[in-house]
Amino acid sequence: MSKEKEQNRLSERLCSAGECRLVTITPLAKQINCLDVKRIADLCVTEIPQLIGAKLASLYILDETSDILHLEKNNHPFLINNIVSLNQNPPSPMVAAIRSKELLVVEGDESLRSPQINRTLRQFSGNYKTRSCIIAPLVCHGRVVGVLNFSEKIGGGSFTSDDIAIVELFRHLIGASIGNIHLFEKTQRQAKTDGLTGMLNHRTFYEQLEIELRRAQRYTTNLSIIMADVDNLKPINDNYGHKAGDMAIKQIARRISACIRQIDIAARYGGDEFAVILPNTSLEDAVVVAERMVEMVKSTPMVWEGHRIELSISVGVGQYSPDSCISDVTKATDQALYAAKQAGKGRVKVFASAATT
Repeated sequence: MSKEKEQNRLSERLCSAGECRLVTITPLAKQINCLDVKRIADLCVTEIPQLIGAKLASLYILDETSDILHLEKNNHPFLINNIVSLNQNPPSPMVAAIRSKELLVVEGDESLRSPQINRTLRQFSGNYKTRSCIIAPLVCHGRVVGVLNFSEKIGGGSFTSDDIAIVELFRHLIGASIGNIHLFEKTQRQAKTDGLTGMLNHRTFYEQLEIELRRAQRYTTNLSIIMADVDNLKPINDNYGHKAGDMAIKQIARRISACIRQIDIAARYGGDEFAVILPNTSLEDAVVVAERMVEMVKSTPMVWEGHRIELSISVGVGQYSPDSCISDVTKATDQALYAAKQAGKGRVKVFASAATT
């Protein structure tokens, strides 16, 4: 069926649902068109069930990277799964619906176009008092982003064709809104991160540094900075090509990240430079981290098209002092980095002002 015919079919069903429903649907559709997933979830389990006479509702959001559904919100009086894997065999009705991208009615009106699934495949069927259940995959640009479930038809019986038409409409509206949220979040991440390494970019590094400097001043704690520069990147580019140079930067970024804590903040500071903010860290402890980075980078050569390429970094370490500003901190650490490269590369140098805490 063409999209135009499908929309006409839905419109006809919605019109037959009565003027009262249409008056409710229009403002509800406008509320769903937002970038607030919590707001959307509230509407899914409170407002939409009232339109179709459903007592129970649940909304799951799909994490595409892991193929796992995460429960966002529900109004069930009993426990339901918080996560659902798509890698089920045989698949549950919800997973089957997602794979088909089609709305499914479980034990519903047999005259409906929707595929039917035997009740015995419903894992928690014993918790439900009525037979009918709607499983509505949420689709955006042909990709499933979640699933919305309705059950327990008020007054008993099955969900009607009009109920199905309303859910058809809203599942696409909700899918589009969730897809827009994912796109917005992705754009936000891209604006803050380096595309090659996934680390924070130069601008975001300075934003985070300012935040951490204020925190260190407020609580009188230590704050150390590590600056690292890739040694001999130009020969790698010249001898093996810039793709090899990019791979070297990516591998070094991974090894630097492996040496720091979750609270530490790593960034790609420039073309072949990295910076790490270490909150609540003394200069001595920062030096230990820096030496670990140098050792980890040089301990495993990079293999590129059958060639073993030695990698190394030069590292400078500086520490924040209460009377310093951002430019003081980065200037001091840059000086240490320059000293490390001048001393023969592949080593750590420290610059600490007399005012360090």
